[in-house]
Amino acid sequence: MTTIASTPTCANTPLLRVRDLRKEFKVRLGFRKAGVVSAVDGVSFSIAAGQTLGIVGESGCGKSTTARLLLGLLDADGGTVEFEGRELSWSNRLTRKRLRRSMQMVFQDPYSSLNPRMSIRENIGFPMKVHGYRKQERAERVATLLEQVGLHRNHAFYFPHQLSGGQRQRVNIARALALEPQLVVCDEAVSALDKSIQAQVLNLLKDLQLQMQLTYLFISHDLNVVEYMSDRVVVMYLGQVVETCSSEELYRNPLHPYTRALLSAIPKLDPDSTPVPLQLAGEVPSPINPPSGCRFRTRCPHAMAVCATERPALRRPVPDHAVACYLYEAGG
Repeated sequence: MTTIASTPTCANTPLLRVRDLRKEFKVRLGFRKAGVVSAVDGVSFSIAAGQTLGIVGESGCGKSTTARLLLGLLDADGGTVEFEGRELSWSNRLTRKRLRRSMQMVFQDPYSSLNPRMSIRENIGFPMKVHGYRKQERAERVATLLEQVGLHRNHAFYFPHQLSGGQRQRVNIARALALEPQLVVCDEAVSALDKSIQAQVLNLLKDLQLQMQLTYLFISHDLNVVEYMSDRVVVMYLGQVVETCSSEELYRNPLHPYTRALLSAIPKLDPDSTPVPLQLAGEVPSPINPPSGCRFRTRCPHAMAVCATERPALRRPVPDHAVACYLYEAGG
């Protein structure tokens, strides 16, 4: 068994590599009292070009914060992010503008992420205007993008309030693709949609990935959606990565007790199958004062004395499957 410093990668050269990413937020706890929320603590992973990496975990585990750190929407406190083998630096204005062309985001709320005072054509065309596209080029590309995401060219003259939720999210996808990016971050991109519309948008994302050779970072709390979309999966708990492997391996052979509990809670379609979800003890600890050692130990049915003293490293008990748990430290 070999200790690894970061998530195992695919054979292909990663398009994006994240090492030891960290972010803390200062919060006020009362009069003259302050605390620190450790939102992202030592997160490492990589994404091969043309693949989809899913990130799952409970609300507050740091999924969205990680995405915003990658795109420069938040400043990291530590760690490195490499894109195409080069370390990213968002401090330089020209570099930042160039990176925006290569990395885009589809946000969770399909309405609030669009400017209600701008038409659909203006919403989609605005990034191209910033990056110097001529007016005629913008108009032609907007029309093409609308058709690619399953809308009509005439929708360019609509306003966001005139579209349904699914149509608005298609507009958001079109806007994310306007600058022909290589990496698209989908942050809960279908969670606000009805199930039938979710399926349509997910199939659209898959089709666009094949057509445009896109790479996705797909964030969701819906484990069924992540299984359908992802080639690899990262499981996060309280700002840390606890398990990562291929999607097929994770759903077939979950190793971490937290991952097992998550998967056991997925509703089953078979009415004759009534598995009992694994019950976790206690509540999710406060990120202001997380447990020492393994952050999951206060809810883990297999917690040992060593779990309270030192954070477990990501280890690879089976090929291409990393888990941060002392159960596998000892070969268990």
